[in-house]
Amino acid sequence: MTKERIILGIDPGTTIMGFGLIRVINKKMEFVQLNELQLSKYDNHYQKLKIIFERTIELIDTHHPDEIAIEAPFFGKNVQSMLKLGRAQGVAMAAGLSRDIPITEYEPKKIKMAITGNGNASKEQVAKMLQQLLGLKELPKNLDSTDGLAAAVCHFFNSGKVVAGKSYSGWDAFVKQNEERVKK
Repeated sequence: MTKERIILGIDPGTTIMGFGLIRVINKKMEFVQLNELQLSKYDNHYQKLKIIFERTIELIDTHHPDEIAIEAPFFGKNVQSMLKLGRAQGVAMAAGLSRDIPITEYEPKKIKMAITGNGNASKEQVAKMLQQLLGLKELPKNLDSTDGLAAAVCHFFNSGKVVAGKSYSGWDAFVKQNEERVKK
């Protein structure tokens, strides 16, 4: 019996919200879509939140994801930016919850570690690895959409298992300990 599910990954933001979708058939993932919502043209913060909610609902109603993976806000020095980012994340989460979709939150370092094997990887490194993993022909100009896609892929890699006590000294160690993930 074929088991299929769709994972929506979201990188919340009040300037750009990135999102990506993957389809998982049995234990194999395939790329569905990646895009971003440009919010910088709106001056009103509440209008931005409304648009984030509506676009997330639209994505859910179009693609019918089984699960949502969302990047958690990281702690920065600017409290106002943190508050706005938290609101954007909350609105996207509320959209998913309004459709009874399970949501999992991932710290940015955990997403980077899942994709590249390095929790301090750059956006560019994450995007390049996703390009290889999913066979993307080209990368977008802004990498917020690949950050959303990375959340979905991270969720796929972490689904159904609790990993404790594993540490990797680099990419080679990660590959050796996860040979079943390597595409041949």
